[in-house]
This record gives sequence, C-alpha cells and structure tokens, in this order.
Amino acid sequence: MTGVVGPAMTAVLPPHVRLLLLTDGKRISRVLHVLAELGIADELADGPLPVAGLAERTGTHADSLGRVLRVAAAFGVFEEQVDGRYALTDLSQVLRSDVPGSQRDMVLYNGTEMLWRSYGSLMHTVRTGQPAFEEAYGHGFFEHLEENPEASALFDRAMTGMSRATARMLLDGYDFGRFPRIADVGGGRGFFLSEVLARHPETRGTLVDRPAVVEEAPKLFGDAGVADRVEVVPGDFFQELPRGHDAYVLKAVLHDWDDERAAVILGRVREALENNPEGRLLICEFLVGPANQWDRGKLLDLDMLVRFGGRERGGEQWRALLATAGFELVNDPVPGRWAVLECRPVPAGR
Repeated sequence: MTGVVGPAMTAVLPPHVRLLLLTDGKRISRVLHVLAELGIADELADGPLPVAGLAERTGTHADSLGRVLRVAAAFGVFEEQVDGRYALTDLSQVLRSDVPGSQRDMVLYNGTEMLWRSYGSLMHTVRTGQPAFEEAYGHGFFEHLEENPEASALFDRAMTGMSRATARMLLDGYDFGRFPRIADVGGGRGFFLSEVLARHPETRGTLVDRPAVVEEAPKLFGDAGVADRVEVVPGDFFQELPRGHDAYVLKAVLHDWDDERAAVILGRVREALENNPEGRLLICEFLVGPANQWDRGKLLDLDMLVRFGGRERGGEQWRALLATAGFELVNDPVPGRWAVLECRPVPAGR
C-alpha cells in the first residue's frame, strides 16, 4: 500500500522530514480516534461513499470531515478515490466494530484523555521516576477507572480485544496441555484460562483474582463449556496462593509492577510450588527486543511506566528478576513479541 508510512517509505525522506514526522504522532492518533468514534469504517462497510454522505450520516461538518479523512488516507487508513469518494483499506477493515480482530476499541483507548494527559506529564516521570498518571490526575490509574465507569468500560473492552489476539499467539506457540492442572493467577474474568481448557480437554484449571473481578468468571466458563474443569478462587497474588498445581500462569501481570513488587508476586508462586521441583511458572508477557530495532514492547514499556511505574522487560532483565525469587528460565523465547517464559524453581542450596 503506497500510502503507508513505514521504514521503506521514510528511508527516502530527508532526515529533517523523518524527524518531524515522528513528532506528528499525536496528530495522527487524534485523527484516527475521531474517525473511530464516528464509526466511519462501519459506514463504509457496504462500499465507498462521498464525504457529503459520510458527513450526513455522522452529523458532522463535511469540509472538516473531508480534511481529516485526507490525512488518514495519506497514511493508508482509508483510500480517497478519483471521484472523491472514500473506501476501506486493509487497515480500516480492522477499524470496523463488527469484524473479528477489530482494533476500534484499542484505537479509541489510545486516543483517550487519560492516555495523552499522562504522556503530557512524561517529564515528571523522567525527572522523578514516579508515574505520570498520578501527577496528571492526583490519584492512581485503577482508582481513576473505579471513579469513571465509561473510561473503565473502554479500557476493559480494549484489553479484552488485546487479550483475544495475544491468547491465540500464545496458545499456538506453546503447549499448555503438558500440565494436568494449571492455575491462572491474576487471570481476570478467565478468558485466557477458558481458551487453554477448551484446547486441552484433559487439563483442569483454577482461576485466582480479586473477588470483584472473578464474579463474572462462572458465566464465561459456562459459555465456553469448561465449567466442570475449573475452580474459581477469589484471592490476591500478593498473598498466599493455592498449592498443588503443575503450572502457574502469570499473563500480563508482572509488567504492571516494578521489580520489587514483581519479586513479591514471584515469591508467592515459588511458595506454592514448594516440594514440586517439576512444577512450572509460565510468564506470558511481551519480551522486549534488541536495541535499535523496532518492537511495540518499547512503547508498551512507556505505557507501564507512566501509568503504574511498571515495565516491560528484556531477556536479561527477566533472568535477573527470576533469580531473586528462586526461578530460572528454561526455554528460549523469541524477543520482540509476546512470549511464554517457562521457568522452574531452583533447588534450595544451588
């Protein structure tokens, strides 16, 4: 697609143009957010439409809408046709709300005030090491969600969409069926565990998360047809965890926390695996790639930093953190993508 700005296209631009293009991210993000909120991709699902028609359908000012669409088309998100009508591209197909793998909720979340306002206080984090979100809002991220139901609902939808996509990648790339009994610690409403159990009929599971979070889990497990093989245990991963499992999963949990707090969580898993040297800890996270190479984990790392003071980690950082809690990495996950880090407890005295 010729309109997409990527490495192949930017390589031919002069350095000063490439540099300024990088500063346009906030403009581009807002353009996509507005078009996602208006549902433009849904309006074009049945075929191309002129700007005037789109403006009438969405209750917007035609000239202004056209100028915003023109920017999106310059980046390949929509296509401006020779007759002035706009059409979907492969990028805007996943901006539709009614397709598998839709990214609309994530685009909406990435353009919300609670994200860009946090990044507006990034200098505070750089100078102090403290979360920018708390500087911008005067309270923590999850407290903000509790006080703002609409923001909370959008965040939940965006994270659920991401979880569905990452679940497929993780399940395709790792054999969770090796373990007869799996505990998903901090597993939310149980989507990932339900997918594991659906793929592996011989496996049984336990879901552990805060009481308010797991309330909806029984229905989800019932709808997935796995309710007879799963136990829901209200709990806190900073406290004692259920014992007797062959594997403990921490999916997208540890990146919320700094090393000190993450080590406490790892310590709780280590306690639960006591006297089970063949047991495994399975950490499902984005593994940051090598220096000077693009991977989305480096941006996700900033999200963790400004929201909670957490972090995404590279291979050496994981090995160092695991060692503090008595674990060692036993597989060789590929950096620069979501991965399963298989860890085993290190025998006492080694």
